[in-house]
Amino acid sequence: MDCLFCKITKKEISAEVVYEDDNALAVLDIHPKAPGHTMILPKIHSDNLLDLPNEKIGPVFQAVKTVTEMIKKSLKPDAFTIGINNGRYSGQLVDHLHIHIIPRWQGDGGKSIHSVVDNLPKESLNEIRKKIVKN
Repeated sequence: MDCLFCKITKKEISAEVVYEDDNALAVLDIHPKAPGHTMILPKIHSDNLLDLPNEKIGPVFQAVKTVTEMIKKSLKPDAFTIGINNGRYSGQLVDHLHIHIIPRWQGDGGKSIHSVVDNLPKESLNEIRKKIVKN
């Protein structure tokens, strides 16, 4: 497999590692949106969140929490935006699940996660809910 993030987790490609455990590696994003912008990379290859085995979800998100706490203590941001681009049309550029931790400061010019898309539903919330729970 020729996966960039697998090569990083296997230390075949260097990165600025800030945390590592048996399930995940945390590296500074090479195109940071803020100081301390970090990505959590599962050590097991999964294209996206839906492909991550259920037994790995807890450990990977424990790494997200641990690294967020590390950044909060060291860089003292006012808040965080934590997110996943899940699939090409969401902006995912590397087909290996990665969770972004972006430290936020008051007045940093960033916006809410609600600002990433503006595609209002044409159906009622009730109709959408029925479709979701039907399957």
